[in-house]
Amino acid sequence: MRCLLLVLLAVLPVPAQQGMGGTAKAVPRSSPKTNSAVPPPKIDMRDVASTFGITAPNFYGGALTKKHILEMTGNGVALFDYNNDGKIDVLLVNGARLDGTSRPSVLYKNGGSGKFSDVTREAGLATSGWSEGVCAGDFDNDGFTDLLITRYGENQLLHNEKGHFRAIPFPATPNTFNTGCTFLDYDRDGRLDLFVSSYVSFPPAQIRRITANPACNWLGLQVFCGPRGFKTGGGRLFHNEGGGRFRDVSTSAGITLAGTHYGLSVTSADFDDDGWPDIYVACDSTPSILYRNKHDGTFENIAVPAGVAYGDNGEEQGGMGVAVADYDNDGKVDILRTNFIDETATTIYRNLGELFFSNQTVNAGHGVNTRYVAWGVQFVDIDQDGFKDVVVANGHIYPELAKAHAADAYEMPRLLYWNLGNGAFRDVSKLAGAGISAAHCSRGLAVADLDSDGNPEIVIVNSNAPPTVLKNFGHKGNSILVKLTGVQSNSSAIGAKVIVSIGSSKQTSIVTSGSSYLSQSDFRQHFGLGSATKVDRIEIVWPSGARESISDVAANQEIQVREGLGITAQAAYAH
Repeated sequence: MRCLLLVLLAVLPVPAQQGMGGTAKAVPRSSPKTNSAVPPPKIDMRDVASTFGITAPNFYGGALTKKHILEMTGNGVALFDYNNDGKIDVLLVNGARLDGTSRPSVLYKNGGSGKFSDVTREAGLATSGWSEGVCAGDFDNDGFTDLLITRYGENQLLHNEKGHFRAIPFPATPNTFNTGCTFLDYDRDGRLDLFVSSYVSFPPAQIRRITANPACNWLGLQVFCGPRGFKTGGGRLFHNEGGGRFRDVSTSAGITLAGTHYGLSVTSADFDDDGWPDIYVACDSTPSILYRNKHDGTFENIAVPAGVAYGDNGEEQGGMGVAVADYDNDGKVDILRTNFIDETATTIYRNLGELFFSNQTVNAGHGVNTRYVAWGVQFVDIDQDGFKDVVVANGHIYPELAKAHAADAYEMPRLLYWNLGNGAFRDVSKLAGAGISAAHCSRGLAVADLDSDGNPEIVIVNSNAPPTVLKNFGHKGNSILVKLTGVQSNSSAIGAKVIVSIGSSKQTSIVTSGSSYLSQSDFRQHFGLGSATKVDRIEIVWPSGARESISDVAANQEIQVREGLGITAQAAYAH
């Protein structure tokens, strides 16, 4: 990660000392805004994975020791409705090990009432190799959600044929350590394109030629070497040509930034509210990227002038995960990035408009934790009060720490930041229940209402261990779920904006593909309503540019909206 490596020695890179380049260790800092006398609601997060039947252990890299950077990154998770039965299913991505063994990713079908069954074989999900992350989107607009699984080497594009997946050809990316991905309609032609981020690049022979390098160490332990010294990745853009064909347009679109960025997680959103999707890439050890869509098929990286490339002291950070949302309900899409240890676990950028962001990490109460290696992250309204909270999954990269009794832990608890509604958050991790305080070595994280009760669950990938499914048994307000289907827009409605109004208060949410850490959350948009029993108005800005509004919608139900047709179905939550 950022603080590990500097130059290439022999075959492998050599770590830099922590804090090199003028970057000081992060010091925990609090914000006056977080010292509110208002007590947090009772939040009781419990792990219900075994009750739901979601128990398959993750398989990725060495469990007790790791010898190569390829073993470190781990996997993501996707929460989506693969068979169009109205219930959200769970895909857990698996990978491989240096001995050549691998395991397929596991698909769990949602049978209702909080019960899931393994349907991997019957769904045709025969994945293999160094699979990493996943993103979802209906790229051919046939009404079924397709998948891209990123891998070291060749990515796997999976076409959903009415609940059965078939791998179809996708442009080759030899020697590339692909990580995050996002579907987006960057040219607004109604077909979803793909952006894939990449971490580092090396030939397979380098994996097999592992040699000890004493210069790579952590707290006195000899460990694998981090990214510096490897060729950097960045990302590639693939245009949807129709007929299941994608074309690499990275160079012509201005995407190629070889030699400058170690890209990990990625997501897309319209950050400047001009109707065209932009792209944000969380980068490790290098400045993060914000690609502005120039409306002509090209992009430019404006992360530095926009204020979202660095930490609050102008330092490069070990960026891993990314989440986007309007956390302060001002109508603009903000950015949150997770980072490596000795940095703030999260960096939060408030969108001020006109493609300028303010680093609010300290002011928003996110400067208090610096001893975490943070990965998966999402904005989610845990208590359903109308303000989006933040949940973070953590875990170190060196399993050797577990036996060494070192100062840094390998397994780490989760973090939960409660949104105070004044632009700041309070760390309530120690008050939020056993599911948050339990220590794991975690990676991917995604959010969805899995049991149709209106209360979002959180699914977390734990490295070489069974997953976690967090459910809140504490305080919950009313809520509403909004499912969109595009007609002129892409069928998945990726890029749509939903605005929910109750009196003078408004909440804004964006339909996104990818994000968190290599993961995919539910496309349905969840809005906490507090004590309100109805929504005065729901406004939708479709990716096509069309707008429509719906008035007087009752709370505590899921509504389905088809572009141009208004509400086509609605159902009260299960109890």
